[in-house]
Amino acid sequence: MPDIRHSVQISAPSETIFALASTARGIGEWWAEDVQQKADMVELGFFNRATVYRLKPQLQASNERCEWLCETGDEWGGTRLIFELKPAGKGTLLRFTHAGWRAETDYFVSCTTTWGELMYRLKASAEGKSRGPLFRTGSLAY
Repeated sequence: MPDIRHSVQISAPSETIFALASTARGIGEWWAEDVQQKADMVELGFFNRATVYRLKPQLQASNERCEWLCETGDEWGGTRLIFELKPAGKGTLLRFTHAGWRAETDYFVSCTTTWGELMYRLKASAEGKSRGPLFRTGSLAY
């Protein structure tokens, strides 16, 4: 099974990055504007909710690792989003994996590129230079 992987050095403490990766509020700062907390899961809406991904927390090891299970989506269903945080120099090394894809499709390749942009938006948010979420209600923010 193919995985998407990214690694980025962030000039911020791991607790700041963890909050951005592990909470609905944090996710709304860099990923998607349409984020809703629903009981024990988070829903992200894209393109006026034409696409909705439901994420359920799997492992939340404070300031070290955050893992979400994607419960919806033709290709995302059953995949996992993993954020691993390690102290590095004066900041934190973020290792991100979108794991468990069934196949390396065109959509997989597109998501690889999108996750690269998202990692730099997360970095900007953690470093106090937020550009806002990549996915705004109804459009992309470029």
